[in-house]
Amino acid sequence: AYRNLELANRGAVRPITVNRPDKLNAFNRETINELSLAFAQAALDDEVRVVVLAGSGDKAFVAGADIAEMSGITPQQAQRFSAAGQRMMSSVERLGKPVIARIQGFALGGGLELAMACHLRVASDKARFGLPEIQLGLLPGFGGTQRLQRLAGRAAALELCLTGTPIDAQRAYALGLVNQVATPEALDEQVNALADRLAAAAPLAAAAILDAVVNGGETAIDQGLAY
Repeated sequence: AYRNLELANRGAVRPITVNRPDKLNAFNRETINELSLAFAQAALDDEVRVVVLAGSGDKAFVAGADIAEMSGITPQQAQRFSAAGQRMMSSVERLGKPVIARIQGFALGGGLELAMACHLRVASDKARFGLPEIQLGLLPGFGGTQRLQRLAGRAAALELCLTGTPIDAQRAYALGLVNQVATPEALDEQVNALADRLAAAAPLAAAAILDAVVNGGETAIDQGLAY
């Protein structure tokens, strides 16, 4: 049983939804732990070929960390929180099955970092993206500086991180930060079509391709997979 997530199955596709709409789906420690568990379960389930990660409601995918919880923690607790988030996002990125981020609203701070850990991103044209940590005297704590420059390039990564200014979906698409942009009404149809297409692909080949891109191919080479 999950307190902060909703899980379902749609054939070979597993939707995982962060369900904290009253907090704009912001991360707390429990949500990070639950996401780690949900992705570990997806990794072990041979029936699951694709994961679709979403946020509940219309306003946000994930709007960063839960400020109410973060404001009361010690530096040591903050360090553990950051480490737990990094491990969770690495498990998303290295799942070995395609993960699509369905982004319908704000993807800010840790929310953008989570979206970047996914393999593909489909966004509503109303979505907004940003890493505003510098405005709080912080820096992205879940690997966002590295993933952002890999996706969008060094200049864009420096701009977004140093200014903290959010960008819209069209700018994100132009930077290569998202793969597809849809109207809010067409978002689910577009996400589902992409998920079904990925689910129909050969799973071992998909895993090898993901490994080649994400990990540099070491795992696939060790297993003797050819691609």
